[in-house]
Amino acid sequence: MKKFILLHQGFVPPTAEIGAGWMAWFENIAPHTVERGHPFAAGREVSKDGTSVELDFSGVPMTGYTIVNAEDMDAAEALLEGLPMIHSTRIYELGAM
Repeated sequence: MKKFILLHQGFVPPTAEIGAGWMAWFENIAPHTVERGHPFAAGREVSKDGTSVELDFSGVPMTGYTIVNAEDMDAAEALLEGLPMIHSTRIYELGAM
């Protein structure tokens, strides 16, 4: 079994319907979940030259993550079924350190 991180992008003000959709999705993927996604509250991007920029929820922000176990990339992508996606989700396989 491999580990994958699902990086959730996009933001709209939360509603009861969106919250219920996320909770149903988390329940559905529970057998595969290593770490449940946490919403990001604030952020900062720091460039190589040391310049820093505060990040907000304008544009298409990264708004949370979920780490899951799956056989391969296709199986990890299949776990997105039913996700109340706002914009998109990036999937990366996590390598060993």
